[in-house]
Amino acid sequence: MSVPPLVNTANVKTEVENNVAWITIDHEERLNAFDLATQTDLTAAFRACGGDPSIGAVVLTGAGDRAFCAGGYLKDLAEPDLNQLHQLFLGTVELVNAIRQIRQPVIAAVNGYAMGGGNELVIACDFAVASDKAILGQTGPRIGSAPVVGGTNMLTLMIGEKRAKEVSFLCRKYTAAQALEMGWINEVAPHDQLRTRVRAWCDEVLALSPRYLEIAKVSSNYWWDLLQPGFSHGARLLAASAGSEEMLEGARAFVEKRKPDFMQFRKRK
Repeated sequence: MSVPPLVNTANVKTEVENNVAWITIDHEERLNAFDLATQTDLTAAFRACGGDPSIGAVVLTGAGDRAFCAGGYLKDLAEPDLNQLHQLFLGTVELVNAIRQIRQPVIAAVNGYAMGGGNELVIACDFAVASDKAILGQTGPRIGSAPVVGGTNMLTLMIGEKRAKEVSFLCRKYTAAQALEMGWINEVAPHDQLRTRVRAWCDEVLALSPRYLEIAKVSSNYWWDLLQPGFSHGARLLAASAGSEEMLEGARAFVEKRKPDFMQFRKRK
């Protein structure tokens, strides 16, 4: 059986070291926020790693020292191509499912901000080890969106309904220590030791039976699989709302570094 080539593009870099694949979102200049091309490359990178039986664990991280992933690239939302936005929202479901469906355990190495869609990538990963400088949270209603592919559903199973609604509705920011206490992530590491600690997790995984790890992963996806209709419906609702006045106000306010005026949409007609 042929092994698919690893993905290395302008958006995503993949390297394999001692049977561990490290997938890096390579847009440090924009806090590793993803556009449609980056999202497509990430999905391909996970599927390529999943098709290589020599790889025993996969790590997802972000380039640089400031961010894991800041979510969707808001400049694209502020100046939308509606067809591309439609593909982006539906493609998000494909990306998180690629993380869940490959045979290997996937570990998020959260090296900085994990916000919005970036936090939903953390939720999708099997494990998460975060730097003590990391900040996690959702941004949806604050920027004219909603975290429908993990934030409003899977996170509830991790940290409880009331806490998950706090995260998804109110768009607060949480330290790695707070996230650990809630059960959102597995470990907090000193920032300069993050890669070492993630590698230790990988070494523990590599010592185990790959066949039965895969069975354990598939079995543990039971609740994730039950959420598929919610993911699909939510993504399609976002796609149908692409270009709405509230989405544009939120994204443009972020780009213009001002507070969005959502009160205008509460006025009586």
